[in-house]
Amino acid sequence: MEAFSKLGSMLLHALETREPTVDLLESFVDHWKAITNYYIETTDDSRPVKQTEIPWRLKQMLDILVYEEKQQAMQAPRACLEYLLQHKLLETLVTLGKAQYPPGMVQQVLLFFSKLLSQIQKPLLQLVNVYRPVQKLIRLCALPGSQTEKEEAQFLLVICSRVKQDPDTLRYVLEIVHQSAARTTASVQSQNDPASNHATEPPISKTSPCSPVQSESGLLSALLQLTSSQRGSVCVKAYESLLLLAALEGSAGELLSLSTRLGELLVGRLLLLHALLPLEDLLPEELQSWPHTPWSSESPTSGHMPNFFAWLNFLDHLMTEAPQVLALKLSQCVRRFWLVDVLQPQLLHTCEQVVLVSTSLLSAVVRLVQSSSLLDQIVHFLLRTDPLTHLLLQRCDHISDQISMASLSLVEELLQKPHRDILEVLVLSFLQSRSYLSSPAGGAEDRLPESIEANEDSDDLEEDPFFFSDSQLLSPALSSPPSASAPSGLGSSADVVNSFLCLVPVQVRSAQMLQEGGYESYVHDAHTLVTDCGSLSLSWDWPLRPPPPSGEEQFFEGPLLRVLFNRLGRVLEQPYELSLQVTAVLSRLSAFSHPLLQEYLLNPYIHLSHCCRSLFSVLIRLMGELMQRIQQVSILTDRLLDTRRHLLGLTPNTGLEHLTLLKGIIVLEEFCKELAAIAFVKLPLESSDSPGDLPGPAVTPLGLY
Repeated sequence: MEAFSKLGSMLLHALETREPTVDLLESFVDHWKAITNYYIETTDDSRPVKQTEIPWRLKQMLDILVYEEKQQAMQAPRACLEYLLQHKLLETLVTLGKAQYPPGMVQQVLLFFSKLLSQIQKPLLQLVNVYRPVQKLIRLCALPGSQTEKEEAQFLLVICSRVKQDPDTLRYVLEIVHQSAARTTASVQSQNDPASNHATEPPISKTSPCSPVQSESGLLSALLQLTSSQRGSVCVKAYESLLLLAALEGSAGELLSLSTRLGELLVGRLLLLHALLPLEDLLPEELQSWPHTPWSSESPTSGHMPNFFAWLNFLDHLMTEAPQVLALKLSQCVRRFWLVDVLQPQLLHTCEQVVLVSTSLLSAVVRLVQSSSLLDQIVHFLLRTDPLTHLLLQRCDHISDQISMASLSLVEELLQKPHRDILEVLVLSFLQSRSYLSSPAGGAEDRLPESIEANEDSDDLEEDPFFFSDSQLLSPALSSPPSASAPSGLGSSADVVNSFLCLVPVQVRSAQMLQEGGYESYVHDAHTLVTDCGSLSLSWDWPLRPPPPSGEEQFFEGPLLRVLFNRLGRVLEQPYELSLQVTAVLSRLSAFSHPLLQEYLLNPYIHLSHCCRSLFSVLIRLMGELMQRIQQVSILTDRLLDTRRHLLGLTPNTGLEHLTLLKGIIVLEEFCKELAAIAFVKLPLESSDSPGDLPGPAVTPLGLY
């Protein structure tokens, strides 16, 4: 055995020390001649390629090319590679693959090209005898009825990976050439000897006046077709290929953006998937709460809705990864071709079902979008497009409660996005003048402003047994007088918190009867909300103090606050779910740290001008209406308890009388506690406040709010 082992080692050493170049080239040529001889000698046209020697011969040729590169220096001549290029073997293979002779040949050609381009380290795509057959092979991909999607997706992924490594080759792969340069190159090549056919094409001048030409049946179209494959792995590879191209920067990124129809192709798929949605059968609630649908899942999505949202997720991710110039073009295509041309007519439609579904869909899109460029275009579409902007806000107070819910949900989603213009357009631009404040020289002594009257009323309320409850207020240690350094009209944090807590009359409070917490049960959630809103506005450079009031123009709170206040004023007579949506939007607005929002929404002590209203004044009037309405309800306490138990799911609906009114009372009680918690979190405590006076651990409300 030892002798045989030594003999084997000697033979192996002898093989390794032979002159590699001549033997490798001879072997390489022999394998290629064996392939060509098959076509000369065979008479069976129906024999599958896998039953021939062709796959094995191609593998041997590839192994020789890889071995040759590993054995020789990078700058040394490679005889086998030179033979492959000079004799246009790749062109011949593509021709055989296109003819599908023998059957299944295109699969073997795709595999050979994929392995050649991925395993050979030398850049090849800029060589004319490589990129031309590559272009032809790309045109054979993603054809109808293709049985080689797996190999096609892998081949295209390899192409995009090589382009990512050498972005200058993008124009060859995409077949984007300037006609004059193409003619010049072809003329020069026709005068050269065959050995020069694999020379690198001269680079195109960036200042060339010739217009670029792109093949529409090329790489981008093939990748787009493969993204709709029924095989999840094929879809993912096509997605990854598109992402590799979209991430190109510099001149290659500009070329992709300016000289191709990538944006139109990608958005065209979005339009197709949107057109397949059964709008008449979609549920608004399902649309608004549609979950994140990842594009990268290898499990194929089924159904029109998952397909639409998966593609939207891919577009959003692509714009996040792409350079600014390409992301801007893609997002503009989305706004022009989908938002404006398709969605806007639906939003302006006269059919309520179409309006409801399109608004709910847009709400889900706003929630799911993460790309800043796409968000810019959506915000521009929603808030700076007449008459759409006015109509969307007006529909927050629509005759249809469902449309009002969907519109308010859309507003709430917008308020959760990191875009400064949203709050600026919806609210802040209307509060900037601060003309809601009464002018000191405007005869303030002749009349009491509404807020002063409200404040005096609230002071009296603390002495009224119907409104006062010790357990709801901050302890006396926190109830210090307004500090001298506080802004005019602004009380201490304890005063502000107690002002909201005192709004709800004692006789309609029902939370404590079920051992639910007071406002402190909302402190944890309020802290989370304020923190989230603060993180959104951290980079917006908001002022620390409000600007001086102008007082020269008539105050208008803006269409959004107007409909919110109007809706809040009808909380005792509108559906419970709608009231929750209204208060959710108001709570989020109150949680932002802008001084104008702080003053207008959370300061009960401001002096309002004539005919102006604030959040606190709306609540004051609402409580007065509540006191009148409860006179018609007998055994009020028991009915409130039954209603609260029903909302908590503790008892079934027993058809209570005055159910809408009772639910509205409970919403008001919880909303005032939530505003008190937000004020507690946002306003600084007095220096004399001791930790022992602070609320205890937060208790999450039991799903009521």
